[in-house]
Amino acid sequence: MFYWVMKRIFLGPVIKLLFRPWVKGLDNIPAQGAAIIASNHLSFSDSIFMPLMVRRPVVFLAKSEYFTGTGIKGRLTAAFFRLTNQLPMDRSGGAASAASLNAGMEVLNAGGLLGIYPEGTRSPDARLYRGKVGVARLALEAGVPVIPVAMIGTDKVQPIGKRLPNIRRIGMIFGEPLDFSQYREQAEDRTVQRQVTDDIMTHLMKLSGQEYVDEYAAVVKLRLAGKHGEPVAAAEPLAAPVASEGRFVQDAGSGSPAATHSGAGDGAVEDDAGTSAAG
Repeated sequence: MFYWVMKRIFLGPVIKLLFRPWVKGLDNIPAQGAAIIASNHLSFSDSIFMPLMVRRPVVFLAKSEYFTGTGIKGRLTAAFFRLTNQLPMDRSGGAASAASLNAGMEVLNAGGLLGIYPEGTRSPDARLYRGKVGVARLALEAGVPVIPVAMIGTDKVQPIGKRLPNIRRIGMIFGEPLDFSQYREQAEDRTVQRQVTDDIMTHLMKLSGQEYVDEYAAVVKLRLAGKHGEPVAAAEPLAAPVASEGRFVQDAGSGSPAATHSGAGDGAVEDDAGTSAAG
């Protein structure tokens, strides 16, 4: 109820009036049935603008830090994210990220729309970065289509670090659904997971017109901050799908194709799921 009231009565009309969002390809979102909406990630406000324009509710995997804040602000933030159809996504890798993927799988199994940002965090410089394979694992395991969506201009509305948004027009382009059903029997194949993820990122690049960087955005952010090493989420083993049980478990292996990928960067091996909220 809160989600509907905010979208239809309070927040939605105000945002549409101020930012005049334009949309292309909205009919590519199925009227019913499960699907993944995979988006580029330029701004915190992506998670507000995009679901506002989609007729059906979109459930996002949001970074878990938004649900664990302390004090009045932290509690209000956590309440807002829960009431707006967002689920905590643990980005530390391993078993924690596997549990988060299971939550996303439950949304898809119930026939819902799951929003996810394959890059795993906001772009530090408006370029498109290497996708994390969680989106592929979810799509293959659930057997659902992936709708790529390009957010346009949201980085100008609310750049990283800016609290109050700039009032200017933004846009979004929804691409045609991507069908990976031919790979469903290979859902546990690391090479297939990487191939599917890269295909999704290629479509996002074409829709958005962004320059593509074959490196994880989280690694780049650490390097820009003068920190050495790599994010735990990029270094952890994969959470592997267990098809017979419809869930994900921590994978003890490390034989990931990304470990030898020329663009992995900073020695990062294969990663876990992407998240949706700003990171």
